[in-house]
Amino acid sequence: MLKYIRFFVVLPLLAASFTGVEAAPHYRAVAKLIGLDGRDIGKATFAQMPRGVLIDLETHGLPPGAHAVMIHATGSCDAKKQFYTAGPDLDFDPPRPHGYIVTGGPRPGDLPNQYAGADGVLHAAIFTTYISLGNGKKSLFDRDGASIIIHEKADDYRTAPDGNSGSRIACGTIVRTIGPKPRKKPSNR
Repeated sequence: MLKYIRFFVVLPLLAASFTGVEAAPHYRAVAKLIGLDGRDIGKATFAQMPRGVLIDLETHGLPPGAHAVMIHATGSCDAKKQFYTAGPDLDFDPPRPHGYIVTGGPRPGDLPNQYAGADGVLHAAIFTTYISLGNGKKSLFDRDGASIIIHEKADDYRTAPDGNSGSRIACGTIVRTIGPKPRKKPSNR
């Protein structure tokens, strides 16, 4: 009887240790996207997963066809300045070249092209391992934040700085909604 009890106690412990699933922090972020006319055209939600970030993109009012989608280095979306306040594509040290098919690429801000239907609606789920919603080297939340940009045309995945993707037609500043707790200050004992 004792050997059966040991088996039933050890089996769940073994199963839990071999699942290979890490507990992901439940960090979240959102970006409300606006067009060049300043009107709301949708949103992007960001969720930290065990090995990367899942971005859910829901927009309307886009020209039909392929569009480059990129994360840019600054959390600023000024439509009057055609969203150039969002800065260049997000990159970390050491710098990388733009594009999926370039040696040494892509940059952390490069995301795959997405497609708007004939009705101008774009709905996509994008997974990336290059960024984080937490703190640290891969975080989107440095001193000046980050933005998500939708371009007029598709990214050719090779041409610097933006893959010949045309104008920036939509932008959203990425805002953390659930993040890591602030570090505790050491006590003065």
